[in-house]
Amino acid sequence: MSKLSYEDKINLYNDRKLGLSRKTLSKKYNITTHGVQYLCCLIDKHGIDILRTQKNKYYPKYMKQDAIDRVLINKEAIWAVSLDIGLPSAGMLVNWIKKYKENGYNIVERKRGRSPTMKVTKKKEKETKDETIKRLEEENLYLKAELEYSKKLRAVVQARKNRQQKKK
Repeated sequence: MSKLSYEDKINLYNDRKLGLSRKTLSKKYNITTHGVQYLCCLIDKHGIDILRTQKNKYYPKYMKQDAIDRVLINKEAIWAVSLDIGLPSAGMLVNWIKKYKENGYNIVERKRGRSPTMKVTKKKEKETKDETIKRLEEENLYLKAELEYSKKLRAVVQARKNRQQKKK
């Protein structure tokens, strides 16, 4: 349904009410017959205002849990539950149930926004002189060890190259 604009959805609904078949409408709007039927039932139940939604609607955890429980525990049809709560498509509820089962019957909220790429270490605002000296000494020791390691590695690589040249 997401590829249809607001106007297309209204036109589709009006065409269906004028008597055009679902198959004809599915070819005209390039969606499945199931999508045509769902959209018409959704508008019949909730009215045209159900189409006026923001782009990315947020569904809270308790609402998802309630819908999933209605399907899994009360044995209600996915179609009926998704129509009842006004989801844009029945496929959303199917995806919620699938993820619910994958996560060990727990609802996990998807984190929104961009994930941080770099870890930012917080500096102490007021570091005493002794703490600063100790931190710098540890950093200096680490850098000396790193330098020694790279020197030894370079020596080992050079020795291997020399051995290979002598064999030839």
